[in-house]
Amino acid sequence: MKGGKSKSDAKSSKLSVNKKPTTKGGRKSTKAAKDPNKPKRPASAFFVFMEEFREQYKKDHPKNKSVAAVGKAGGDKWKSMSETEKRPYVEKAEKRKAEYEKNMKAYNKRQAEGPKDDDMESEKSVSEVNDDDDGDDEEGSGEEDDDE
Repeated sequence: MKGGKSKSDAKSSKLSVNKKPTTKGGRKSTKAAKDPNKPKRPASAFFVFMEEFREQYKKDHPKNKSVAAVGKAGGDKWKSMSETEKRPYVEKAEKRKAEYEKNMKAYNKRQAEGPKDDDMESEKSVSEVNDDDDGDDEEGSGEEDDDE
């Protein structure tokens, strides 16, 4: 070991390194928070099919607890279906998509107009809460003055 570091030196140098906590992949997350009032995206034709297929599969295979097995069997069945067999699911998916687009237009309209109204309501509720707190403090402080 001419001039080399001993094993204990290598361990201590590793321990002394201060690592900063990072997010997944070492990058900071820039995702915006999700709005719980935003309409959910509609299911595709395959997922509309899977809703019905899951129920049927559970009836046919009551002992099967594997989600993966249900998904695999559903995928295989979907691939083997013809376009005419898929048509009812595609139509349901299109109806859901049209309803989703209608809901999104309404949601976007509310977002464009809504924040002003929501802020006013929240300010009112905050002031009402503060008024209630102030009233309690005054009564409490008056009683304390009488006791002293």
